[in-house]
Amino acid sequence: MKNQPAKRINIVSLKLVKESSLLYKERNIRSPKDAYKLMKHFLGELDREMLIVINLDIKNAPLSINICHIGSLNASIVHPREVMKSAILSNAASIMVGHNHPSGNSTPSTEDIAVTKRLAEAGRIVGIELLDHIIVCDDEFLSFQEKGYLG
Repeated sequence: MKNQPAKRINIVSLKLVKESSLLYKERNIRSPKDAYKLMKHFLGELDREMLIVINLDIKNAPLSINICHIGSLNASIVHPREVMKSAILSNAASIMVGHNHPSGNSTPSTEDIAVTKRLAEAGRIVGIELLDHIIVCDDEFLSFQEKGYLG
């Protein structure tokens, strides 16, 4: 084996960057309907799917909201590491995720259900519980927790 030159390793730090803020008068999310109302601010009237993560403290008060993924007209490929990144950096106790269906049909796809199960498992592994996944439409929503998709 030849003598190889030393490799330079970067020393890094991680932090969240606040892009903006909003006032949330309810202070805590107590129900899927509360989550829907908050998510609708971000997900209403979009022409493509977008997934957001609401990072919550131990009292279900929102710490931060992260736009995690912007998809196409009818699909959004979501990886658990991207969802958990802002939750870990926010020191979240739990999360709620939500995405919109531009079609207006709140019925979850097979992929929606599979992604939700993967996110719940990833959350169990890192100690950040997935409380719910909300599908947001203009005049209705679907709660994965209420429908029994989270177990």
